[in-house]
Amino acid sequence: MRKDQRGLTLSTTSAEAAAAYCEGLDLMLAAWPGALAAFDRALAADPGFAAAHLARGRQLQIMGRVAEAKQAVAAARAALAGATEREASQVAILERALAGDGAAALSAALAHIDAHPRDALVLSLPLGAFGLYAFSGRPDHDRARAALCDAVAAHYRDDWWFEGYRGWSYAEAGALAAGLAHLQRALELRPCNANAVHGLAHARHDRGEIDEGRRETETFLPHYDRAGTLNAHLAWHLALFALERDDVAAALDLYESRIAPDVSQAPPLNTLTDSASLLWRVLLRDPARPLPWEEIAAYGAERFATAGLAFADLHAALLEAVTGRRETLTRRLAALEALVATGRLPAGRVVPVLCRGFAAFAAGAYDEAADLLVPALPEAARIGGSGAQRDMIEDTAIAACLRAGRQETARTILRRRFARPASPLP
Repeated sequence: MRKDQRGLTLSTTSAEAAAAYCEGLDLMLAAWPGALAAFDRALAADPGFAAAHLARGRQLQIMGRVAEAKQAVAAARAALAGATEREASQVAILERALAGDGAAALSAALAHIDAHPRDALVLSLPLGAFGLYAFSGRPDHDRARAALCDAVAAHYRDDWWFEGYRGWSYAEAGALAAGLAHLQRALELRPCNANAVHGLAHARHDRGEIDEGRRETETFLPHYDRAGTLNAHLAWHLALFALERDDVAAALDLYESRIAPDVSQAPPLNTLTDSASLLWRVLLRDPARPLPWEEIAAYGAERFATAGLAFADLHAALLEAVTGRRETLTRRLAALEALVATGRLPAGRVVPVLCRGFAAFAAGAYDEAADLLVPALPEAARIGGSGAQRDMIEDTAIAACLRAGRQETARTILRRRFARPASPLP
C-alpha cells in the first residue's frame, strides 16, 4: 500500500499510480490544468485504483461534467474491494453530492473529516463558494467554513492548500486581515495556486484595495492557462476591479475576450453567473448601454433550464426577465415555489423572492423591486456563492430604492454596508 502527500493510505501497490494520483490531487486542489490527465495516468498504471477513479470523478464534477463524474464515481464504487474504509467513505459522500442530496453529503463529509482530518479531498467539498456549505441554505455558511478550518488547523501546519482555503474562509467571514495573511502564505508555499489567487482577489475587493487586487490578478493570469477552471473567473474579478474604477469599457472588453460563453473555458455555473452578473452590474451603471444579453440568455436556457440550484436560478431568472422570456421565467418561478412548498429548496423562499425582485427591476417596476429586495437582504446569503458575487443583490436593492425615490432607505443600506466592522478571527 502507498501513501499520499498527507500520509493517508492509498489502495494501490503501484508506485507509478500513486505518484500520478498525488500529482493530480495537487493540481486539482490548486485549480491548475492537468489534474484529469494525471488521474488518467494513475488508472492506466492501476485500473482498479478506487481513489483515482473517485478523484477523477471529483475533478469532472468541478468542471461541470456531471454525467461523466457519476460514471467515474460508479467505477470507484466497483473498485472498492480491497480499498480502505476512508476511500469507501469518500465514494459514498461524492455519490450523495452528485445525486443532489447536499444535506446528506455535508453531514457525511463532516463525519468523515472528524475521522480523517487530513483528507484534503473531502475537506475541500464544504469549503468553496459553490461547496456543500455554500449551497446548504444556511445563512451562516461563511462562518461555518471558517469554524471548520479552525477545527482542523492543527493537522495542516504550513500546508499550501489549507493556508489558501483557510485564508479564503476567513476573508468571507469578515476576518480580512487574518485571511489576507493566510492567502499570502499559501502563495509563498506554492505560487502556482489559482485557488489562493482567487481568494486573494476576494480579500482585496472586500478590503477596498482595488489597485493591489488588479495588480496581483493581472500579474498572475499570464502564467495561468486558459483551460484553468478559474481563469475566466479571475478575469471576472479584473472586470469588477475595472468597474470600481468606473471603467466600464475595460470591464466589457474582459467580458468579450475572456468571460462570455463563446470564449470561456470555465465550468458552466461560472460561465452563467459571471457573465450575467457582470452585464447586470453594467446595466445598473448605464441602463442605456446596449449589452449582449441574448448570448448568455441562450446559454442559460440550454444549461440551466431546470430550477433547483438557487445561485443559478437567480442569474437565469434575471436573464429571462431582461430578455423578455416571460413564459420561461413564469415556469421557473412556479417550479421554485413548488420546491419551497415541499421543502426541497435548501435556500428556501428567499430564492423566488429575489428572482421576482430582479424581474421587477428589469421591467422598470422599481417600487415593486424595492418592496421585494430590501426585506430579503438579510436572507440573501442563503443562495450561496461569495460575498462579492452577492453584492449584486444589495446593489440592485439600492438602485431600486433610488429610482423609486426612496433615498433614505438606500442611505440606510449603504450605511449598513460601510459600517460593517472587520471581524477578528471568526
